[in-house]
Amino acid sequence: MDKNEKHQILFTHLVLSLHAATMQQLGKVKHPVSGAIERDLAGAQGSIDMLEMIKEKTQGNLADGEKRFVDQVLQELRLNYVDEVNKEQVPPAPSDAAKQTSGESGQS
Repeated sequence: MDKNEKHQILFTHLVLSLHAATMQQLGKVKHPVSGAIERDLAGAQGSIDMLEMIKEKTQGNLADGEKRFVDQVLQELRLNYVDEVNKEQVPPAPSDAAKQTSGESGQS
């Protein structure tokens, strides 16, 4: 394996590591140690920003396939981030129990 191939593999692993960390921070996958779903949107935004910085700093130095890969990963992470942010902004729907309780108290 030559130096270029090794760097391509290492670059792919770096991007995949950031992807996995961000998906965990978004609460899309379980924490590998605790098995719990943990959300850290600020951490996820930081990870996305880091991957964007890597993309900018490597501009002109990536093979076409590497560039497409980074672009696809960033697009997926951004869409998932927006999805999670939107979940926080939508108030939860009242549960059936709450609806029944409020309906019963009005009929007394």
